[in-house]
Amino acid sequence: MSGIPEPSAARRRYVTVCVLFWLPIGLTIAPLILLLTERGMTLVAVAGCFAAHSLTAAVLELPTGGLSDVLGRRAVLAAAGVANLAALVLVALGTAPWQLGLGMALMGAGRALSSGPAEAWYVDTVHARSGPGAELRTGLARGASATSAALAGGTLLGGALPWLLGLGPDLGDRLSGATSGLVLPLSVPLLLGAAVEIAFVLYALTALPEPPRPAATLRGALRGIPATVAGGLRLGGRDALVRRVLLSAAGAGSALAVVELLTPGRTAALTGAPESGAVLFALLACAGFACSAVGSHLAPLAARLAGSGERAVLAGLGAAAGGLCLLGATAAAGGVGPAVLAATGFGLVYLGRGAAGPNENELMHRRVGGSGRATALSVQSLALQLSAALTGSVASLLPPGPLPWLLGGVALLAAALLWSGSRSGPRPGRGGRRFPAPPSDDDRQGSPRVDVRSVSE
Repeated sequence: MSGIPEPSAARRRYVTVCVLFWLPIGLTIAPLILLLTERGMTLVAVAGCFAAHSLTAAVLELPTGGLSDVLGRRAVLAAAGVANLAALVLVALGTAPWQLGLGMALMGAGRALSSGPAEAWYVDTVHARSGPGAELRTGLARGASATSAALAGGTLLGGALPWLLGLGPDLGDRLSGATSGLVLPLSVPLLLGAAVEIAFVLYALTALPEPPRPAATLRGALRGIPATVAGGLRLGGRDALVRRVLLSAAGAGSALAVVELLTPGRTAALTGAPESGAVLFALLACAGFACSAVGSHLAPLAARLAGSGERAVLAGLGAAAGGLCLLGATAAAGGVGPAVLAATGFGLVYLGRGAAGPNENELMHRRVGGSGRATALSVQSLALQLSAALTGSVASLLPPGPLPWLLGGVALLAAALLWSGSRSGPRPGRGGRRFPAPPSDDDRQGSPRVDVRSVSE
């Protein structure tokens, strides 16, 4: 075990990786669309750039998860950082549509590469030190909370920097003039994010030692990906609990797609102008990430109070579905009261989802072996993305009012009901030995572990 950190140290490193990866993403949330339009792109072209991001992420999601399982977590995480670094520089400094489109596609590749390796590294490391019965939920909750906090902080900083550069001596105009328009004030948050990505890559390469794994060449790694991916796709059909986790991710994707699609128009209608609506939406997005961080931090407590991880997922998703129903019920109403109820519903969506996420993933890691852990997380991410794309398309065709909001609420409520009355069965350890359930789920004896690659054989 030389070089493998203790569980507490692994938890700190996992949290640090989450912050370093997601902070640059948060820095892009407020200025990105404005920067693309400032470069002269039409809304149709901007939509095309985001489509390039989404399609690249969807196409690479499973292959990159398989690559992480075969080749290693650290190398794939570093590759994600390099892809995001190149993307941020291209989008910040690019002036031609092909440069901006390529940058968005690279950002999608970075998103796919990052989906799973950090969490898989943490779980692998804890299992290597403490065995497969080690408690995982606290570390997963802190990682999810750190991710949301980084997104919230990045959103505020990314929105404030261009505004601050325009105060006083107007450093933004001076910067733009000195670079012949190459660096705009809206480019600065992305360039700051690129600097953070350099720190992320260096940290991933130096601070995340992995348990020994069989030596693999790139050719051999690529040859092993199809079997791992096929096993990941079949996993939901073989294991009922993993299937519930994947369907819950799909329900969450539907809910988030509705919230992200409809909230900007609602804030613009509330304030009376697109510009002020955009500011209000940025503040709401930051508050949503903060609620998600709080929910993730409280996930272990939710499991203890509910009596099990399954019941905590049911409660979290149920609360989030209730929040969406509040948003739907107030969609056609005006005034201070409905606005307060809508804000409460918005917060409940993110709070409930934040509390459910770590508990879902803790349950899934009890079922999935280390050789397919990142692939399983990629399948979960893909389920969320595909359902979000489908629900967003359907919601955009529905008439304005409560109905589009209720579409997301029904999807999330259906995901919550999947956990009603669910219990895990006995869980054998390696070599058929039983090991105790984690202390936070003392009423649950566990469940069989599944090796993703063995499913496909």
